[in-house]
Formats: sequence, C-alpha cells, structure tokens
Amino acid sequence: MEESLRGMILKEFPHEEIDIRTYSPAALAFLGDAVYSLVIRTILISKGNRQVEKLHNETTFYVRAEQQAAIGKAVYDLMTEEEKKVYRRGRNSNPYHHAKSSSLEEYLQATALEALCGYLYLKDRTDRMMELLREGVARTDRKGKLGPRKPDPEQIGDIEDEE
Repeated sequence: MEESLRGMILKEFPHEEIDIRTYSPAALAFLGDAVYSLVIRTILISKGNRQVEKLHNETTFYVRAEQQAAIGKAVYDLMTEEEKKVYRRGRNSNPYHHAKSSSLEEYLQATALEALCGYLYLKDRTDRMMELLREGVARTDRKGKLGPRKPDPEQIGDIEDEE
C-alpha cells in the first residue's frame, strides 16, 4: 500500500506526536481548508488543461463558504457520532471574523466541514473524507463540474487513430 501524503510529510520533517483531540476547531479548520482546496483543485485539473484564470474561478465557486456549508449539511446524516462531534465543534467555534461574502451561519458551517476534513486528514482517514465529500458534492453540485470527466470525442478519435 502506498504511503499517504501526510505520512510522507511527517517522515521527512521532524515533529512531535500530538494528540489531535487537543487541537482547536480553528486549527483543524486551518488544515482542513487546505486539504479541501487540494481535493477540489485536483478534481478540476483532472478535467483537462485550461487557462489558470478559469481553473481559479471554478475553484473559487467550490471553496467558498456557501458551497462548503451546503456540502457539510448535505452529509451530516452520514457522519458517525465521532465525526458529528468534530463537525459541531467547528460549527460552534467563535471566529474573530468571517468572510464578507457569506453569512456568519454559512461561515460557521464551512468551518465545521473544514474542521472535519482536517481531523480526518490527521487521523489518516482520507478514504472516509473522500467518501463524505463525494456524496456531498453529488447532493449539492448545481454547476455539475465535479462529476466524472467526460471524454472529448475528438481526443478519443486521436488516440484510436494513433494505435
């Protein structure tokens, strides 16, 4: 089995083992934001090469608080009790600020999803995180950009011609 990205990072850079239950919801959300963003960017770039501006705009749609909040709420019923506890801790955090483009409620729901992503990443449960995100996207993706990649008929023709 291939080593996880987290495992590789921790092997290459010295660190102390810390009980992740001691991390604040904000710290979990800080990491979870990056993990969630990496997932979204990976999905979008896998759809094919495009201008960076278009990739950025599509990414922005999916990483904004409103969309994250929708995904979190959409999969809450699928979460284990442990996951719900982490999610609620994130939602009940007391941020010093929130994005101007979202309501405080949306921001807290987004923080909850990010905290859960950070927690699952730190627990090396990325398979579970992906399961929840996949279902959340399926339930909320109005733009339809994160579904399975549809092959370009012209590219298929080129590949067949080359063989």
